[in-house]
Order: sequence, then structure tokens, then C-alpha cells
Amino acid sequence: MTLAATVAAGLFSLTAVPASAAPTDGAPAGSRDAQACEDVKLTGSLAVPPAGMAVRQQVTIGPDCKPRLGPAQLVPKSGAEGAAAGADSTTSGAVASGTRQVRSWSEMYDCCNIRMTGLYTTSGWDADGTAVTGVSTDATQEWNREPWNAGWSLKSSGKGADCLTGCAVSNNEAHAEFSYQGIFDPSGAWYANSHRSYVTLKADGTASCRFEVELKHSFIGWNWQHGCE
Repeated sequence: MTLAATVAAGLFSLTAVPASAAPTDGAPAGSRDAQACEDVKLTGSLAVPPAGMAVRQQVTIGPDCKPRLGPAQLVPKSGAEGAAAGADSTTSGAVASGTRQVRSWSEMYDCCNIRMTGLYTTSGWDADGTAVTGVSTDATQEWNREPWNAGWSLKSSGKGADCLTGCAVSNNEAHAEFSYQGIFDPSGAWYANSHRSYVTLKADGTASCRFEVELKHSFIGWNWQHGCE
């Protein structure tokens, strides 16, 4: 089966809860001229692409606070631009045994394409075709700071797995919560981002990524970029 056919069959998916327009009378002074969106919640799923490739997708907050889903794109793992999902390629098959690795990322950008917050995971697992025999997952976080010790901050983070060995499937989860206090909101009460990433690792060597993002307040043009490789 070609990758194009697999994509058409539902390799990539995303759901969104349309946010409500937030009243701006309580917004920071620098934000009252723009339409604020309140309680944006997004989820997305991506299957791990063929070896040497990465799959990524962007979701942008559009007018009326409705998320706009961009196309899922396949690109070389180096990150070079170009190859869209549907290129003439074959899907990666399951492996009978050996060690595999999958990396995921979830990033929030503002309307000026400045990355505000990000959560990244790297999972490695051994599988013999019938069971997962070993799992290791690392999670890291990044956030944008401003001069004078201001900007985004990491409030909390963590990771976990329901099974590390002797299982058909290992479900791995990482999360990070961020707060903001800086030039756009000195009070620190208006903005908050949370990221959750889930990586499913199977005994047959296949894997998938799932993501959740929640934004306390956001604006038109903010965009969520997430991917799996």
C-alpha cells in the first residue's frame, strides 16, 4: 500500500473543541485590541512514518476562535521542507525483533511565529515480535523567556508508563504545564499552556503518537505544531 493510500485511510487525525471568544475587559492592556479566545483544547494523532521520515502537522487559531487544520506533511527526518503527505512511498512495516526509537514534539507558537512552549519525548523500546521487552522514555521541555527575568515558565512536568517489559503494548505519557508573566501580562493570571504527549509502543515494532494541548487564553494566529518521527 502506498503512503498516499494509507493517509487517505486515516493515518492522521485531529479533533478540536472550538473555543469561545473571551471578553477583553479583563485582558492585559496590550491584548485588548485583538480577539481573545478562551479555553482552547486540541487533540491530534499521528502514526509513526517510514524510517528516515518525520510527519508533522500545524493547527492555527482562526477567526471566531475556530481551529484550522493544516495538512499532515511527510518530510525527511533532517527537517527539510517539501515532501507532503501522499508522496510516493511505502509505509514502514512491523519488525519481528530489535530496538526501535520514536520521537515526538508538541509546540505552541504565537502569531509572530515565536515558540512559546514545547514538550518533547524520545522513546526507545525492544520488542521480539510477541512482547515488549524493554522501554525507556525521556521528556524535555522548552519555553520562551524575556529580558528582566520574565516570560514563560515551567510550572510542572512529569512522565510515566503503564508497562516497561513483558507486555504487548506499552503506553507512555509525558506532560508539562507552563505559566506566563511578562510584558504582555504583568499579572501572570491571563496565560497558561499545557501539553500532554502519549506514545504507544507495540510488540510488533509499530508505534503511534497522540497529543493534547490546552490554552487558557490565546489569539487568532497562534498555532500548534506537532510531529512524530
